[in-house]
Amino acid sequence: MLSRFFSLRRQAVSSNFLAEKLGYVRVASWSYNLVSERGISTAGSEHSSGKAFADFSIFKGKAALLMSPVPPTFTKMDSGHQRVDKKGVILLKFIPAIGQRKYDSERKQFFALSATEVGCLISLGPDESCEFFHDPSMKSSLEGQVKKTLTISPLNDGGGYMFNLCKLSFLDLPLFLCHTSK
Repeated sequence: MLSRFFSLRRQAVSSNFLAEKLGYVRVASWSYNLVSERGISTAGSEHSSGKAFADFSIFKGKAALLMSPVPPTFTKMDSGHQRVDKKGVILLKFIPAIGQRKYDSERKQFFALSATEVGCLISLGPDESCEFFHDPSMKSSLEGQVKKTLTISPLNDGGGYMFNLCKLSFLDLPLFLCHTSK
């Protein structure tokens, strides 16, 4: 008898909870559609999802850092299903400074963060650092000739992070960017 009471009570609570959640979803989806119709999508017209993607930029004295989300691309299979052709990334563009408020776009460097790497970055504690290694020519005959290392470490005063991109090849110099939260 007591177990039947608890199961009925659990059903009543879950149905009320679900109704409230669905109400929030309906309200949120209505406002999302209103906003997304006015956004600019970076996806191609055939893959347009109505979502808007915004870039984020940091300009400092030694370099600039531009962060751009790149959505995944999909291909349609014969069965009608879609599969991921290329995974989405956060594309980091480092541009060295050549003067006050002037940046050398000819020497820009790119570094693509995967979803796993973004997760590692987000989970950093205030005193923790992380380092990512990429070989742009991996799985090709040029493998190992160019290596990129992105190091993100906290500042001594705890007020921000230092972004350090080092590309190991013949003529390139490392780029340093200090970002503070103040």
